[in-house]
Amino acid sequence: MINIIWVAMTVIGLLFAAANGRMKEVNEAIFHSANEAVTLCIGLISVLVFWLGMMRIAQDAGLLQKLSNLFKPMILKLFPEVPSDHPAVGYILSNIIANMFGLGNAATPLGIKAMEQLKVLNGGKSEASRSMITFLALNTSGLTLIPTTVIAIRMNYNSTGPTDIVGPTLVATICATAGAIIIDRFFYHRRAKKGDK
Repeated sequence: MINIIWVAMTVIGLLFAAANGRMKEVNEAIFHSANEAVTLCIGLISVLVFWLGMMRIAQDAGLLQKLSNLFKPMILKLFPEVPSDHPAVGYILSNIIANMFGLGNAATPLGIKAMEQLKVLNGGKSEASRSMITFLALNTSGLTLIPTTVIAIRMNYNSTGPTDIVGPTLVATICATAGAIIIDRFFYHRRAKKGDK
């Protein structure tokens, strides 16, 4: 569906530009944006490689395992249907830790793997389970300690204080994560009460 929306927006934009005689501006914008995209990607790659390297060092040093052990009791409370020894728990923890360090690109495949494992626990049904909804809410709110991608973008555009975003991001993501958990639990308990009646 999203592909249809993007194609429709592109076609409508091109038709509108052609009808108003502004195709020259459209062509200039396309080439300028393509150039900026390449520059931005190169800047992001360097920062992401650095942080992925740091994550690897943390993993080899046992820090990620300690973080996983720290968050595991909380994760098991949030996902009571998931057995503590199930592979989904590991993927969920890895996804959350990657998101905490602002490594959304690294977190995405882990999140997909977690959803696949949660679907297996759900018996392969097409309807989302409670755990799948909770994980989606947590993943969307994305508690972030170090927003590496945003810092990289700010550095790329010569920001005078690229790390000034750390404090506001932390506060915003704590509020978003707390809100996601509260809303998830509210709707879960409301649905459970309706099921009891």
